[in-house]
Amino acid sequence: MVVESEGYIALIEYLVESLGLFETQQQSSGEQTIEDLVSGRVAGNLMAICEQNPQLDPKLRFMIMQEADAVVADLEEVLSAVWLRAPTPAQQAFLEEFIDLIKNLFDGAIS
Repeated sequence: MVVESEGYIALIEYLVESLGLFETQQQSSGEQTIEDLVSGRVAGNLMAICEQNPQLDPKLRFMIMQEADAVVADLEEVLSAVWLRAPTPAQQAFLEEFIDLIKNLFDGAIS
């Protein structure tokens, strides 16, 4: 559906190319980790997709949930070195925008 698409692969490549943003030694003072941010943002977008498309077949909803889990796993793999660190404001902004772009891929696949 999405995780095998060219658009998703291009986004993951973009994330890998942007890893320099995550190499900074600056620590944020927030208690939220990158894991929390990614998981929460993906879950929120998953809920939004389901709310925006109440007609979705339960099998398709389940497939979307599986794909969302795969997205989180992929992001954890790429960001493993910083996964449990608090994001800097720049990292948080990047990840929020990045995850919203992934939501756009889901929206496009559903419509």
